[in-house]
Amino acid sequence: MIKKGMRVLFAATAVVPLLFSTAWAEGLMTIIVNDPSNPYWYTEGEVAKATAEKLGYTANVAAHKGDTNTESNLIDTAITNKSVAIILDPANADGSVGAVKKAVAAGIPVILVNAEINQEGLAKAQLVSNNAQGAAIGAQQWVEAVGDKGKYVELFGAPADNNAATRSNGYETVLTQYPDLEKVGREVADWDRTKGHAKMQSLLQANPDIIGVISGNDEMALGAIAALKEAGKLEQVKVGGFDGSPDAVAAIKAGELQYTVLQPVAVFSEAAVKQADNVIKTGSTGADSEKQLFDCLLITKDNVDKYTAPFVLSE
Repeated sequence: MIKKGMRVLFAATAVVPLLFSTAWAEGLMTIIVNDPSNPYWYTEGEVAKATAEKLGYTANVAAHKGDTNTESNLIDTAITNKSVAIILDPANADGSVGAVKKAVAAGIPVILVNAEINQEGLAKAQLVSNNAQGAAIGAQQWVEAVGDKGKYVELFGAPADNNAATRSNGYETVLTQYPDLEKVGREVADWDRTKGHAKMQSLLQANPDIIGVISGNDEMALGAIAALKEAGKLEQVKVGGFDGSPDAVAAIKAGELQYTVLQPVAVFSEAAVKQADNVIKTGSTGADSEKQLFDCLLITKDNVDKYTAPFVLSE
């Protein structure tokens, strides 16, 4: 995903370099993502797979689509197939703990990406976007686009994913500093574009005079934009997103989306595989801590042309 010679702009508390020869890397690395129909999770899986293969492993990508039973079955398959490591984007902060425990009990190191579980000491590492930091810069940009007075609504992600609450709380921290901004509605749309469209229609019916929509991710934001266009309201209502997906970038270029917050998924998916490789060879990730935060970046019309590959901002 990251081209040779490209300088990638990101901040990370721990990106571990590959310290060891790849000559003796072998075995299956199982990569389990949420839903590859979403470009964010597709990129997550493809970058991890390509990195594993570059290091000498075989790799496969499977998807649980947010279902913990499917996730548990995929972990069972990874154990049966004698995977040397599992890269997992967990389905549920609480509900995925059991699946991780199974893998650990079978002697397979687990590296978590994108989402956390509510128990430390099981996974060798948890690599996630700095969602609080991303939400703060997103909310500040949202106010710049929308203004500091008027009614607005929020689209909230999947409640089982801690990232949804972290982003929402980050928005709230910023937006409550503007007493003339009034949140008149919030709907759960589960990170999904179709649900974002339907929930936006309902929100619009109940609140026809809103001036803005702040969304927990790009897919919900793009669904909201479709609903606003159908209602002839997109000129009056500004929308902000979160993820940095290619479709969101296209919407920024088209003047339909005000901004998106780029999650450096291409960066931490690569780092997760390299840390798994280190664990296999040395017993340690080489990182200073289990939980590692990777700072997000703001994409607006002013720097959108620096978006050179999916989820990569360069200069």
